[in-house]
Amino acid sequence: MRRGLLNKLILGACAGPFMFGILIFVLIFVAGDLLFQAAKLIIEQGVAFSVVTRLFFYRLPEVVVMTIPMSSLLATLLGMSTLNAGSELIALKSLGIPFTRILRPVIVASVLIALGALGFNETIVPFTSIAADRLMKYEIMKNQTAAIQEKVFLRDEQNGKLRRVLYIDELDPNEGLMSGIMMHEFDEEGRLSTTLNARKGMWQDSQWWIEDGRMYSVNHEGEVSLLLRFERQKLALRLSPAQLQRSTRRPRDMSAHELWSYINQAEAVGTDLSKLWVMFHLKLAVPWACLIMAILGAGLGASRRGRSGGGGVGFGISVVIVFAYYVVMSLCRALGESGNIPAVIAGWGPDAVFVVIAFYFAWRVDRI
Repeated sequence: MRRGLLNKLILGACAGPFMFGILIFVLIFVAGDLLFQAAKLIIEQGVAFSVVTRLFFYRLPEVVVMTIPMSSLLATLLGMSTLNAGSELIALKSLGIPFTRILRPVIVASVLIALGALGFNETIVPFTSIAADRLMKYEIMKNQTAAIQEKVFLRDEQNGKLRRVLYIDELDPNEGLMSGIMMHEFDEEGRLSTTLNARKGMWQDSQWWIEDGRMYSVNHEGEVSLLLRFERQKLALRLSPAQLQRSTRRPRDMSAHELWSYINQAEAVGTDLSKLWVMFHLKLAVPWACLIMAILGAGLGASRRGRSGGGGVGFGISVVIVFAYYVVMSLCRALGESGNIPAVIAGWGPDAVFVVIAFYFAWRVDRI
């Protein structure tokens, strides 16, 4: 069989289920969360339909990214099951074509999808997530229920150059309190020059005061030296708690590149950033679940088990497998954030576990 015809056969069988998976999983997430939230805002708070519609479309990209690994699994599971039921796979095997060759177009397509999901997650999703958060906070809620925010960032740029980065582990704008403060200042050439961290801060007399901290200097070679320790001093920040809340960003709203840049700057002073490192690795690892789920679905669909049942069975299997993946991911994330396992294992561990399972099912196809 010609290579182009084989690739067309395999991808043609998987393309339809992939689009169906995107549609059905998005509808499930939308119906279960976004539509309920929209209806609640319109009925209980009288929010204008046009505003709720904007919020809906701002939240949608994040939902789409979450459904891509699920759809990849469903696509190959149903696609290979269809080929198996129609004896196409048996015919290919009789021609001496191994399952590894059948997997080749699936892997190539999945890599392209994973790269697309990663790029989408690095560009579009942070932008729309920030827009949705600001719309919810300042147009819908009118900033009336400002709650405690965790892990927020503030970038201060002048004339296009980064001059200061502020990280706050916890910010309470209502009480004018913050804790876990780190601030990095940069020179005219964009190099890190000084950095400080403090245990807590408070807003008093229209000024931020920080307590129990240290200040460090960083030379051009990146060497860090302690300048001073302090019990209490002013923080060079003119923003009020309300202004600070409006200006800060959450790590989940940052791209992996932005998060990596900040973490490397903050690590110069030996700060524990386990939670942020775990988040960074997850931002990179989760999109590659598309590839892993596609291989796993192909192996399951091409096995003898894949012959029984229809689309409903395949959908149910996909939900169970994806649920198991997210359970493992949540467990690894908790262990990584608590420091019990390295952040890189916490982020990539679920992918490593499921890639072994995926290649096992792919390996056993030719031995059935």
